[in-house]
Amino acid sequence: MGRKVTLATCSVNQWALDFEGNSERILQSIEVAKAHGAKYRLGPELEICGYGCADHFYESDTLLHSFQVLRKLLESPVTQDIICDVGMPIMHHNVRYNCRVLFLNRKILLIRPKMLMANYGIYREMRWFSPWNQLRQVEDYFLPRMIQEVTGQDTVPFGDCVLSTKDTCIGTEICAELWNPRSPHIQMGLDGVEIFTNSSASHHELRKADQRVSLIKSATTKSGGIYLYANQRGCDGDRVYYDGCAMVAINGDIVAQGAQFSLNDVEVITATLDLEDVRSYRGEVCQPNMESEPKPCHRVKVDFSLSSGDDVYLPTHQPITWRFHTPEEEISLGPACWLWDYLRRSGQAGFLLPLSGGVDSSSTACIVHSMCVLLCQAVADGNSQALEDVCRVVGDDSYRPQCPRELCGRIFTTCYMASENSSGDTCRRAKDLANQIGSTHMNINIDTAVKGILGIFSVVTGKWPQFCVNGGSHRENLALQNVQARVRMVLAYLFAQLSLWARGKPGGLLVLGSANVDESLTGYFTKYDCSSADINPIGGISKIDLKSFLLYCVEQFQLTTLKGILAAPPTAELEPLTDGQVSQTDEADMGMTYSELSVIGRLRKISKCGPFSMFCKLVHVWKDALSPTEVALKVRHFFRMYSVNRHKMTTVTPSYHAESYSPDDNRFDLRPFLYNTRWTWQFRCIDEQVSQMAVDTPKQ
Repeated sequence: MGRKVTLATCSVNQWALDFEGNSERILQSIEVAKAHGAKYRLGPELEICGYGCADHFYESDTLLHSFQVLRKLLESPVTQDIICDVGMPIMHHNVRYNCRVLFLNRKILLIRPKMLMANYGIYREMRWFSPWNQLRQVEDYFLPRMIQEVTGQDTVPFGDCVLSTKDTCIGTEICAELWNPRSPHIQMGLDGVEIFTNSSASHHELRKADQRVSLIKSATTKSGGIYLYANQRGCDGDRVYYDGCAMVAINGDIVAQGAQFSLNDVEVITATLDLEDVRSYRGEVCQPNMESEPKPCHRVKVDFSLSSGDDVYLPTHQPITWRFHTPEEEISLGPACWLWDYLRRSGQAGFLLPLSGGVDSSSTACIVHSMCVLLCQAVADGNSQALEDVCRVVGDDSYRPQCPRELCGRIFTTCYMASENSSGDTCRRAKDLANQIGSTHMNINIDTAVKGILGIFSVVTGKWPQFCVNGGSHRENLALQNVQARVRMVLAYLFAQLSLWARGKPGGLLVLGSANVDESLTGYFTKYDCSSADINPIGGISKIDLKSFLLYCVEQFQLTTLKGILAAPPTAELEPLTDGQVSQTDEADMGMTYSELSVIGRLRKISKCGPFSMFCKLVHVWKDALSPTEVALKVRHFFRMYSVNRHKMTTVTPSYHAESYSPDDNRFDLRPFLYNTRWTWQFRCIDEQVSQMAVDTPKQ
């Protein structure tokens, strides 16, 4: 009958500027799509060069090599007899655009530039690309000679156009265009476009996946149609993790779902759907509006059918219920996949983590353990690329991972760095956790190194600083804490570089950091201490979420020692013990709880609050627990800490971006690092408001 179509979308793990690997993964995805009977294959945004090229987009080399890959794709027999939709940067009239290139049988059908740019949050597309703002207009694009030699074409259509096959019509959206209030699919649907495609480079944030699913379901609920969503996967070379979730929807229902987190470099999702279902749906819901659409889409015709004439017995995909991960599962899976991408592409032989026995470093250790669980499962499932990468990392081509604990012992080293201020409880908890996950564990005492550094200071100045409890000043107390923290950083890098050498093994280790997003927000860490590392998988995750994650790990991985870690109060253990017990706690040092910090962080970044507007919101949010005066003191204290320590964000360890209130400097949170820390005008406004509220409050 010729009305059923099989379509393919995919998630591929591309890497910025890895033109060789990127092209191979694209070809692999096309091959899989064809094997499943698909006649159309959609890939992620800018998949040829990688989305995260950033300022490399300015370089002519990036454009040149992208066209070289396009030529390779055009020439490949794999790309024959299927419409291929790939993403790459293209310069037209000396303006750089983020484009989709659609081709079939060595002919380019059209080039569709992105019209609505992502230029908020972590995205800076307007820095490198211009939007195509000529609605429904198409120009001739003169192809480079290397492409002309393959296609025999001088020019191809470039602009806001759709593809009209013999049996249907296909329209393109690119990533942020779906999220925009002027989404192109609305007008395209009203003009009869039946299949919408969206090539994306959408990153993972906790609790975000449902937004994508809701938008795509809504798009096809309103105007009917088939919607294909492709997304990048993995670490493209930066702080974010692109989390897949390729999907296919029709008339408001999801019919095919890809994985959100996976170690597979290529995942292809196919669906067979009936075009008549779209036409019937629209005939009842959308027909009056479709008749009044004023300006038709520019259609590029192609002599090709997505359907066949004998498809009456071909079964169609039915609606499914999307399974969302819990935040705890997201923390377990997203950073683990990101860590593996970073490790296998860095050329290093594993990780080293200073393990203190607290919630933060234990969370990092559990994420590495989760990574090992994923790797063992991937190898057991026949993932040859994962096995090849594991063998390369451990330096043994004959190696086959037997269980996560055994693999952890090969690629993960933990060390407890004790001082005279450390308690036996934290040392024991660190050792017990290392034993349960299987890491190679060391106990290191740093007292000799600390005393040696203080001895140098004493020789030069004739003075020996003391802690406050021993009669010292606040300045001495802070300096003594910092020297311990910084010695730990130096030792972490020493052991990362040489511990494998000492064991007679090749390679070095990446140092992992473990400062959470709330500590970064307030600057509650020592600059260049053991929070300074190569990468940090929890730097964008709140303490509250990390505690929930550890509870999840107790059940999921049977890591029972985490119960004791969760029960202990968070502490830096940098001040002397009192009767052998810890007297210093994080929340006392910070002057507020981690729960309060999570609220403040969201107001500061997401709600764009300064000191006064933050007070005005919190005085209502916290009215049952705190008086206006107490709220004012919290707000003033936070902004003093934030502004005094903001300079630390210029050197913070590159962290997995998991929270939309991350204070990560330069890339995401573009704020100064030198402030007037007195905030005189702002704090005076708060004080005046507190006084006014006291006057307005009726006496009981």
